[in-house]
Amino acid sequence: MPLMLSEFYVAGYRSLRKIRFPVGRLGVFQGANGVGKTNLYRALQLVQASAAGTLSRELAAEGGMESVLWAGERPHGKPVRMIFRAGLGTLPGGMADYVYEVTAGIRQPTAAAFPLEPQIKEETLTFHHRGRSHRLLERRGPAAFARDEKGVRQELGAELMASETALGSLTDPGRFPDLHSLRWTLLDWRFYHEMRTDLEAPLRRPCLAVVSPMLASDGSNLAAVFATLAHIREDRADLDRAIEDAFPGALLEVPVPERTASFGLRFPDHPKRVFEAWELSDGTLRYLALAGALLAYRLPALIALNEPETSLHPDLLEPLARLIVRASERTQIWLVTHSETLAAALATHGDLKPLTVIKRDGETWIEGLKITGEFRDEDET
Repeated sequence: MPLMLSEFYVAGYRSLRKIRFPVGRLGVFQGANGVGKTNLYRALQLVQASAAGTLSRELAAEGGMESVLWAGERPHGKPVRMIFRAGLGTLPGGMADYVYEVTAGIRQPTAAAFPLEPQIKEETLTFHHRGRSHRLLERRGPAAFARDEKGVRQELGAELMASETALGSLTDPGRFPDLHSLRWTLLDWRFYHEMRTDLEAPLRRPCLAVVSPMLASDGSNLAAVFATLAHIREDRADLDRAIEDAFPGALLEVPVPERTASFGLRFPDHPKRVFEAWELSDGTLRYLALAGALLAYRLPALIALNEPETSLHPDLLEPLARLIVRASERTQIWLVTHSETLAAALATHGDLKPLTVIKRDGETWIEGLKITGEFRDEDET
């Protein structure tokens, strides 16, 4: 069975002083602007960056350690650290079979690094099975060791630089199958928050006619995703249902691709006119992009959406909620929103309770979350 995110922990990153919570199949994080919802979303991205080997680069792009570290009071005499931990298992919200953790910190005076460059201090992957824990990966400083396919502890490879992650440096997947499986899962996650809708946006242009089972993070292959559903799988029933739900009477036109793929909408008010992607309103185009992400031929292990309601007309929030709930039957979804309307619609159609993100003494927190990392039952006082 595919691995799914079951628990998440972050410490020392921006407004996230220290927070741990279970993650369900459809996690909805709702809250006002400025409470730190995007920091939760971004922290999840940084776990993927660690698997890709770009964690230090990503943190440096945010302004370096001075900008990304927890800005509140820190314990005196202890090293400054930033920790990202993801627990993955076969059931969302259940027991974590694999726990991956990476710790970053500031440069030591003698380190071969630039002054504000993030340094990878520690990195582990632990497998939990039948009450026992097995350390599959352990990295402290430049040395990293991992269990091979026979369970024998082996040196992972060449000495790592302080800016490199051990998981991102994996070059022999056959030798370390558990590490490879975990890394592949993390790299398969997709984050959708930069799908532009301006006149020069990739969404508005035809794309190369290449079979595309999954939407790119910037939506640049949306036309090919639609063409894959219509002309390769030859099943666009779910897609047509989503269009009808949002735009009653409208029809998505997806021509058979030649060198490029394209699409357009035919509206009931103008049945003989196809409105090409470059002509559509921002909200209509964004909804179509979300439909492409959530109804693609193959969905990633996890889809993360950051404020998907942006540019959408209020009438589209109910159809979007239904679309998201249906997609959560095929994959895991992590959604951040400041729209109470969208959160309420997801609660209704998904039979779930959205998580309310708040600020508590300057740190990002989730309403009802205990310090132990569990949520209070509704009957608890």
